[in-house]
Amino acid sequence: MPPSTPDATPVADPVLQAERRFLLHVGECLSHMRGLAEALVDVGGDGWASERLGAQRAERLRALEDLPDVPPFFGRIELPERALHVGRRHVADADGEPQVIDWRAPLSRTYYQASATDPQGLLGRRRFGFSGGELTSYEDEDLTAASAGGADGARAGQGGPGSLLVQEIERPRSGPMRDIVATIQPDQDHIVRAPLEETVCIQGAPGTGKTAVGLHRAAYLLYTHAERLRRGGVLVVGPNRAFLEHVEKVLPALGEVDVVQRTVAELGPEVQVRAVDSPAAEAVKSDARMAQVLARALLGGVQEPADDVHLVLAGRRYRVPARRVAAAVRALRDKVAAPAERREVSYTAARTRLSLAVAEDARRQAEAAGHTPTDAETARAARSREVRALLDAAWPSRTAVDLLTGLLTDPAALARAADGVLDPAEQALLGWAAPPRSRARAPWTTADVVLLDEVEGMLTRQPSHEHVVVDEAQDLTAMQCRAIARRLGTGSLTVLGDLGQATHPCTLGRWSEVMAHLGRPGAGVRPLTLGYRVPGEVLDFAARLLPSVAPDLPAPRAVRRAPGSLRLRPAGDLVAAVVDRAAQEGSTAVICADDDVAATAAVLRGAGLHPGVLGSGGTPSDHLVVVPAGLAKGLEYDHVVVVDPAAVVAAEPRGLQRLYVVLTRAVTSLTVVGAEGLPDPLRS
Repeated sequence: MPPSTPDATPVADPVLQAERRFLLHVGECLSHMRGLAEALVDVGGDGWASERLGAQRAERLRALEDLPDVPPFFGRIELPERALHVGRRHVADADGEPQVIDWRAPLSRTYYQASATDPQGLLGRRRFGFSGGELTSYEDEDLTAASAGGADGARAGQGGPGSLLVQEIERPRSGPMRDIVATIQPDQDHIVRAPLEETVCIQGAPGTGKTAVGLHRAAYLLYTHAERLRRGGVLVVGPNRAFLEHVEKVLPALGEVDVVQRTVAELGPEVQVRAVDSPAAEAVKSDARMAQVLARALLGGVQEPADDVHLVLAGRRYRVPARRVAAAVRALRDKVAAPAERREVSYTAARTRLSLAVAEDARRQAEAAGHTPTDAETARAARSREVRALLDAAWPSRTAVDLLTGLLTDPAALARAADGVLDPAEQALLGWAAPPRSRARAPWTTADVVLLDEVEGMLTRQPSHEHVVVDEAQDLTAMQCRAIARRLGTGSLTVLGDLGQATHPCTLGRWSEVMAHLGRPGAGVRPLTLGYRVPGEVLDFAARLLPSVAPDLPAPRAVRRAPGSLRLRPAGDLVAAVVDRAAQEGSTAVICADDDVAATAAVLRGAGLHPGVLGSGGTPSDHLVVVPAGLAKGLEYDHVVVVDPAAVVAAEPRGLQRLYVVLTRAVTSLTVVGAEGLPDPLRS
C-alpha cells in the first residue's frame, strides 16, 4: 500500500492504530526487561564473581537504556506463518516471547536483502516513519508482486521522493552521527555481515555510508560472536578526536557500549606533542624503514659477555661459562629481532629469560653433582647481584623515551643505527636542534609518538583485539599501519577509506600497500560507489576533481537528485550565504582553510551570528560551526558553506584532495563562496 503520512492518513487508520498500540506494548516490555536487570543482586561469593556480576548488570542496563527519539523498531517482515518486527535490539515480553527481533539476527537479513524478484521467503515488508519518538506513518511493500506480474518493489512511491526510506536518508542531521540501521542497503548489508575471520577493505566514495557500515559491522560482530569479541575486545581507530566525537553515539544506540575508540596518536604512549615536523622530516619518520632503525638502536646495546658468570646457588658456588651465556644472548636477540608477527618474546621479557637461563645453567650443574636446588633458590639466584651485573652489561634495561631521545640528540648513535638504511641527508632531517632542558620539555611531534609506540612494541607485548575497525585509512602512513597491526594479533580488520580523499603527504597511495603494512596483504577490496547521502548535483560537481586526484577511481553515483542543492557565489557573499543556510532546518558548517578559521569566525560574529569553532571549544554537533578544512574529513552536515576554495587548495601539498573532501560533506546543500577561485576542473 502507499505510504501513510500524518496529514494524509485518517486517525482511524486501523493499521496505524494497531502499530501504535504495539509500540506502547514494546515500551512496557523494555521497562520490564530493565526492571529485571536492576533486580539482579549479589548473593555473596568470592570478590571476582561479585565484581563480574556488577559489571554485567551495569552493561545490561546501559544496553537497555531508553534513548529519546530512538524507536524500538523500524520495520516489520511478513512470513507465511507470522509477522515479526525488526529493531535495534531484541525485546521480549514477560513470558520471554520475542516481540522485536534484533536487526543483527539471521532472520533479520531478509529485511535488508529481500526483493520482489527474490523475496527470500517473505510475503511483505513494512517500514515505519517516526517523529520525536511517535509513530507517524508506515509503508508496505508487496514482495509477491513479481510472481503476480507486478514490477520489482511494486507499491506506490517506492524509491521516489515520498518513500519513507528516502525520507529517512534525507532526514536533517543535528548532533552526532546517527545509526543507519533502518536504511541499510543490500550492498552495505553484505559487508556488515561478512564473516568475522574475513578482513574487509572498503573503498567507499563520499556519501556511500562507509563509516556507518564499519560501525554497524562492529555491532553485528559483537552480537554474533559475543563471547569471543568481548573477551578480546573491539577497537575503533579514527583520524582525529573530532571525528570520534561525531560517531561516538552510533554503537551505544545499537546496544554496544564497551568498544574502545582511539585516534592513531592515542594508541601510543602519553607524551606532550609540542612541535611540528617539516614535511621532509615527517616523510622519513613515517617510512617503514624507521622500524629497522629503531630495532637496530634497541638491539645495538645488547652485548655478548666475554667473562664467565659466578653465582651462588643453594650455598654452593657455580661458574657459568661465557660461551654458554653468549649463546643464550644470541638466541634471545634473534627472537626479539624477528618481525612483529613472528616475534616470540619482547625485549623486556627476553631480559628476564636471560637471567633465568643463567640460573638454570647453574641449577643443572648442581643436579649433575647430586644436589637438588629448589625453585625458590633458583629464582633467588636469577635475581642475584652477579646476574643483575650481567644483565646491565649484556642486556641493558631500556625505555622508549630514552632510546628515541638518544637517537634524536646524538648524530653518532643515529648513524650507527641507520647505516645502510637511511642516507646521510635523511639522517640529518631527524636530529633535534638541541637537547631538551628536561624530558617534560622534549619537542615531540605526532610522528614521534608513532616511533615511540614502535619501540614500546619491541619492549613489551601490547594488548591485542579480536577485531579492529580503521576509518579514513587512506591517510595512514606505513608506521601508523604498524602501530595498528600490533593491536590486532590474530584478529581481523575492517578498513574503511577513499583514496580520492587521501590528504596526508606521506600516504601510501594504494590499498595493497596499506593492507600489507597492516599485516593482511591478501585482503580484497570491496568498492562502495553508490552515494546515498550526498545529492547528485553536489557529488557530480566534486567528482570533476577525481581525474586530477585519483584517476584510477570510478566516479561515484548518487541515488537521489536535489535541484538547487549546489550554489556558487562570489567572495563577498559569505555572510548572506551563511545566514541563508543557517536559517534552514538541520546543521550548517562553514568550512575554510585552517589559517582562515579565526578570521571567518570573526566575520560571522560581527554579523550577529554565533558559530562554534571546531577544535576550539566547538563540537561537530553545533547547529552552526566553523570547521577547519583539516578536520572536515569523515564529518557531514545538512548544509555546507565552503569559503575560498583557492585558499583550501593552496594551504597544503595535496590541496585538491582536501578540496574534494570539503566539497563532499553536504547532505542537503552545498554553497561555494569565492567561486571565482575554483580550480579549472570545477569552472565549467
